[in-house]
Amino acid sequence: MSIDKSLRRKNTLARARSVLKRAERIKVLEEQDRWKEGQSPFGLPKVRVHKVVIKKGKKAKEEAKEGAEAAAGGEAKK
Repeated sequence: MSIDKSLRRKNTLARARSVLKRAERIKVLEEQDRWKEGQSPFGLPKVRVHKVVIKKGKKAKEEAKEGAEAAAGGEAKK
């Protein structure tokens, strides 16, 4: 069952952000060794935003199948 729109939280994003804040961009640049200490925080180069997609892997699907089979097998023994 889904939640009614009036009961949802208002401050959550429904989709991934496509733009980073300045501090987030500097952090990414530091990780990529593209940021020099003392550099101006204005006019930063573009930074690619990687969207995180969470999918169930093969292991999770196999474990779910095994769990369902074990549950079905347990019920059949009774």
